[in-house]
Amino acid sequence: MTEPAIRARSIKVTATAVTAMERELPVEVPVALVYDGTTHAVMMASPTDLEDFAVGFSLSEGIVSGPDEIEGIEVVEHAEGIELRMWLAKDRGLALAQRRRSITGPTGCGLCGIESLEAVVSKFPPVVSDVTFTATDIAKAMASLPAAQELNLRTRAVHGAGFWNREQGLVGITEDVGRHNALDKLIGGLRRRGVDVRSGLILLTSRVSVEMVQKTAMAGAPVIVAVSAPTKLALETADAAGITLVAIARQDGFEVFTHPDRIPEATTPEGKRGKPASVMIEKFATSRGTASSEFLDLNHTSKFMMLVSLLIPKFARDASIKVWRTSETGH
Repeated sequence: MTEPAIRARSIKVTATAVTAMERELPVEVPVALVYDGTTHAVMMASPTDLEDFAVGFSLSEGIVSGPDEIEGIEVVEHAEGIELRMWLAKDRGLALAQRRRSITGPTGCGLCGIESLEAVVSKFPPVVSDVTFTATDIAKAMASLPAAQELNLRTRAVHGAGFWNREQGLVGITEDVGRHNALDKLIGGLRRRGVDVRSGLILLTSRVSVEMVQKTAMAGAPVIVAVSAPTKLALETADAAGITLVAIARQDGFEVFTHPDRIPEATTPEGKRGKPASVMIEKFATSRGTASSEFLDLNHTSKFMMLVSLLIPKFARDASIKVWRTSETGH
């Protein structure tokens, strides 16, 4: 199997020195997704979690509605790249034949097999879930990601996608040179293992483009939490799909762009959603002996930002991360 990273030599030039260096770089290879003997798409991807990638891509693209509709998967390595050969249930194979076209995309291409501009902004059944998550949950979830991103710790050059729920913490983490690929791998892995995505958070280390929202909607997950900002179309798609979009999640806070009712602390200006963030913050601060009069005089927004800045380092230090990995499952 192709290794996901290589060691490369470089020469580092700074204002004060020239130094010989060696560092790890991620590997990206052409990965062809082949259905019933015909190539549907070729992606540039990291050579990891490939069977999960095959299932996740097939689900995200609407080629199948469940892993059981893929009757077989074979990973075939060539000198030029990797083939993911899949055999579909008869009705799914016939349906794909009607829309089949072959596209070679750039790194992490998120729009494959699209035949019209209208299909890019296609409608999805709304995600229905009454699950809620607190600011503490979001801080815990985001704090669990860095240490679990093994390939990124080695290369500092790949995207990550994770799934977190309150009962188990970080359930799964996948990585890839393409952010769309990382999410497809995550979705495929979760579905193959029977994880209910309606109960947790989809975590992204990248910006949120419309394809990331579409894949999340196809998976049925109710909440996205991302490090970077969303695009305009991603925001509109999340709103239409009933997805809570939390972005710009950093140590000093995060922003909720759509469906804030799933985040109790994300109160509206009218104060009609959930308890004010100050209630939770003052309780947390008092327990730490930091509820000074100056702290209690802060407005709700400032208190909320202070809460998250306190929580993220705490959970990053205390978290016990238990996630599934390819080496543990045999896939």
